[in-house]
Amino acid sequence: MEALQKGDANAFDQLFGKYSGRLYAFGLKYLRSNEDAEGLVQGVFLKVWDNRHQLRNDTSFQSYLFTIAFHDLCNLFRKRSAEREFKDKLALEFSLKENLPDSKADYKSILERVDAIIEQLPDTQRTVFRKSRFEGMSSKEIAAELHLSPGTVDNYISAALKFIRTRMEKENMALLLFGSLWIF
Repeated sequence: MEALQKGDANAFDQLFGKYSGRLYAFGLKYLRSNEDAEGLVQGVFLKVWDNRHQLRNDTSFQSYLFTIAFHDLCNLFRKRSAEREFKDKLALEFSLKENLPDSKADYKSILERVDAIIEQLPDTQRTVFRKSRFEGMSSKEIAAELHLSPGTVDNYISAALKFIRTRMEKENMALLLFGSLWIF
């Protein structure tokens, strides 16, 4: 621990070798994805390296690692839940507005369309929008992280929502017109 606190990369490698397998298994149990579990391990050890100067010798290093992993998992699940909640809300709003049939296939199709529309946003606007709606970050938090003013962040979010709704309405009109060609 003392060597790691001083920035010794070999000490870091030894601790990584000793604990990464257990952390990986812990992550895999909850994430059910090899890539996500590997990402969790990398994230935990990146935090350890970044905070190596604050490590305490009087506490369990293993407990420290698993506490970081637990908090990272909670944050990840919170972000996934926020993203799913936003997409569900938008898809429901769209399907109710357009009187679409309520089936899983239609719902999945709408979610895919929402994702495709979000990908069409300009890079910074898409990043701000995702942080706001999918990660649950406040405008102030996003502004600080991206070095923008909170007003600019709010403008990006507002413009993104307007763009998404406009695109969804336009796409639905195109679907209705296409469908009417086959009906009449």
